[in-house]
Amino acid sequence: MSKVNEIVRSSSVTNPRDVERLIAGQATSDGAGVKLTRVLTQPLQRRLDPFLMLDAFGTDNPDDYIGGFPDHPHRGFETVTYMIAGRMRHRDSAGHEGLLQNGGVQWMTAGRGVIHSELPEQEAGRMEGFQLWLNLPAKDKMTAPWYRDIQSADIPEFTTDAGVTVRVIAGSSHGVEGAVQREATAPLYLDLHLPDGARFDQLLPPEHNAFVYVYRGELALGDTVVPAQRMAILKNQVDRDGVSLSARGATRALLIAGRPLNEPIAQYGPFVMNRQEEIFQAVADFKAGQFA
Repeated sequence: MSKVNEIVRSSSVTNPRDVERLIAGQATSDGAGVKLTRVLTQPLQRRLDPFLMLDAFGTDNPDDYIGGFPDHPHRGFETVTYMIAGRMRHRDSAGHEGLLQNGGVQWMTAGRGVIHSELPEQEAGRMEGFQLWLNLPAKDKMTAPWYRDIQSADIPEFTTDAGVTVRVIAGSSHGVEGAVQREATAPLYLDLHLPDGARFDQLLPPEHNAFVYVYRGELALGDTVVPAQRMAILKNQVDRDGVSLSARGATRALLIAGRPLNEPIAQYGPFVMNRQEEIFQAVADFKAGQFA
């Protein structure tokens, strides 16, 4: 088990960042008709570099998810799928297979190219979770595909002295190392469960881009109230040392931050490279059957 049983004392933030703006996601569908909300859309990619996309999905209606995501390609970035509820089977052309289920994470590096599917292993009940796209630096875009299943019990978790439960998917928080580390982008990915009135502080380098997505309840960040199903983009302020969140009622939220790559972004659907010529090559390689 990776849970930290003792209470972890909060690291105090002395000058928290302000909210730049709130974003309401766009209802859409993907795969074989899976209904979802696209929270981080393509126009926000440069502002929230190195993050390319965040999708939130959650429904009790099997018709909204039963088709899943049949075989489709990726190149040039990483996908991080966090399942709150439900069961999804992953298979890919590099020979990886795994079952994503309640509280677990699937971390896949597409690298030079992979074809994969994510299909429900349930016909009833609730399916809920998130998929985050994390860019790769130019030097790593053609790396070999990589995959890891992280079961819920293997995600480091701790409770602060204010009663906030923190699941550390990537990066580190209050001295607790997350399940995954990435040197180039230094991603921080926290799932926060806050009781009513609780405060949570997280130190952040001022140059890192950061956002908060509230998926239950309501948060206050300074004078800004962030309701459920809203993303708060945090300002980049050189004199600020982190973020301070206060719950209004029982609240659950994602806190995500990372070091920007500051490289060109060229995207065509599931391919994310640095130049259009590389996109043309990705399409040609996929059509020629050259993905793993």
